[in-house]
Amino acid sequence: MKFGASIWPFQWDPPYDPAIKRIAANGFKAFELIAWNLETLNSYYTKDTIKNLRSVIDGEGLTLSQFVSTPQGLSHPDATQRQSSVEHWKRATEVGAELGSPIINMVSSHGFGFKDGAEFPRITTKPLVQRYGANIPGGLDWDQNYRDYVDAVRDCAAICGDAGVSMTIEPHPARYVANTDGALRLLEQVNHPALGVNFDPSHTFPVGDFPNHSIYRLGSRIKHCHVSDNDAVTNVHWRPGMGKIDWRTMLQALKDVGFDGVISIELEDVPGVARGRNTTVGQPNPTASDEFVAETVAGMEYLKDLCADIGISLD
Repeated sequence: MKFGASIWPFQWDPPYDPAIKRIAANGFKAFELIAWNLETLNSYYTKDTIKNLRSVIDGEGLTLSQFVSTPQGLSHPDATQRQSSVEHWKRATEVGAELGSPIINMVSSHGFGFKDGAEFPRITTKPLVQRYGANIPGGLDWDQNYRDYVDAVRDCAAICGDAGVSMTIEPHPARYVANTDGALRLLEQVNHPALGVNFDPSHTFPVGDFPNHSIYRLGSRIKHCHVSDNDAVTNVHWRPGMGKIDWRTMLQALKDVGFDGVISIELEDVPGVARGRNTTVGQPNPTASDEFVAETVAGMEYLKDLCADIGISLD
């Protein structure tokens, strides 16, 4: 195994060159890049930028563990919208493959193209309100919508398979893949060898799944990990060791199932985190502070100590 870091808490919006160097300078061996939308894929990730990024990555001796981009319409009831989202994914796969990423990741979709902050409340607001519920209409054909989503994900998996890279789905509260059973169901329905899971316990733990239990059930389907701690009620992303997740049993489970990939630290709710210039969550902060970097390094060192106790070899 090796420890990496997600780029966006260091630098929310591109350009990402300085953040890559900052991640390397703080002892991480891998990192992830992201394109928040199709416009970023086309405007930032040009041929020249990709060439430059590959040069920076090689120069810093890092591994690009995952390229992340989430099409918003894979579950949309309109077939045209779903096809547009598949095209978005095709472009993300092209960019990720050109960057040298072995895995292209997306977050799972809500049904019918619904969104957090619109039809669904953000889970981080749960402790702050008396009534917590989703504002969705009745009379929808959920069975057909799920079948449409499965078909769209299968098309995306085929694109990755043809490109020689893996595809991962990241569970997220309230979405079609919100927990371990949702992930297993989608994997079975899509039935494509390119598809796996980006396991993120800060998303599955607050909906009732214990991380070690999830890992034993998902096994080799886990291709990549995001790690952060939380309160078991919301999906806040704290430093490992600062919340309720049992990291020792989680790491032991990863060892037991033979996971030998990247554990990427993704802290989105700690002091000094980058939030971008136009954030609606927290304070605008285009670039992470030194305090944030210290928190991220402390999280890595905490997990490294546990790995040493358990007997997990690290690159």
